Amino acid sequence: MIVPMSDITAPADLQSDLQASDPFARAEASAAALRKRAGVDRFDVAVVLGSGWLAAADAIGVAEREVPIADLGGFRQPSVKGHTPSVRYIKKGHLHVLLYLGRIHLYEGHDPQAVVHGVRTAIAAGCRTVVLTNAAGGINAGYAVGQPVLISDHLNLTGRSPLWGPLPPRVPSRFTDLTNVYSPRLRAQARELDPSLAEGVYAGLPGPHFETPAEIRMLRGAGADLVGMSTVLEAIAARHLGAEVFGISMVSNPAAGLSDGPIDHQDVLAATGTSAARVGTLIAELLPRM
Repeated sequence: MIVPMSDITAPADLQSDLQASDPFARAEASAAALRKRAGVDRFDVAVVLGSGWLAAADAIGVAEREVPIADLGGFRQPSVKGHTPSVRYIKKGHLHVLLYLGRIHLYEGHDPQAVVHGVRTAIAAGCRTVVLTNAAGGINAGYAVGQPVLISDHLNLTGRSPLWGPLPPRVPSRFTDLTNVYSPRLRAQARELDPSLAEGVYAGLPGPHFETPAEIRMLRGAGADLVGMSTVLEAIAARHLGAEVFGISMVSNPAAGLSDGPIDHQDVLAATGTSAARVGTLIAELLPRM
């Protein structure tokens, strides 16, 4: 069940104070601005693109509107190359889709509430499903660079949670069940469309440095197949509000110690860009099943 975040309407003179202190009120305000700018009453699905995924955006569909996040309030500007500070509205049949062309990260100096603001805004605007994408280092030796991998579970090693701290009484309990944080139903639907898709566990670390070979050996021992610096906080925030989550990583490089060459962010962007359109097509085909 998607939980509404607008059960309580504050007096007008308290609105600014609430938005300043309450991340859910900020999401409601951004959602209202987004609906107004897009000219629709509600949205159904949100897609968050990771580093180098811009080619996927065009494969998913033609934009009806593209809105700078600066116009929506509450959003922080991304500072990392490969992340565009805007959101597209795409119409796919009867579905109204939000497509974030980038995200922000903890390592840019943001707190967890800012990192998950886009996801909370999408859910406040009506989205019942959230698609999270990322570029990830491949720990599993069976993965090839450029290969898409469905996220079956995650290890949150950021040391942070978007549910930490005071929560307004109107929102759900902070003690969120993450047993099936990445929807088994949607993963099965994706494998019907592409039986070659692998699944794996994603380890989310704070970054921004890449991991050491010793850390990768530790992560492998803990059951991780992929490693990156995003996604886990957004997935927690989405499940907390009852949205169904679908996650997919693009293997952008072998993790540290698994190849002879150094790891470079430019190589990550290049490797992801060459395969992103394929995954964008998969997401476009999956959208009617969401």
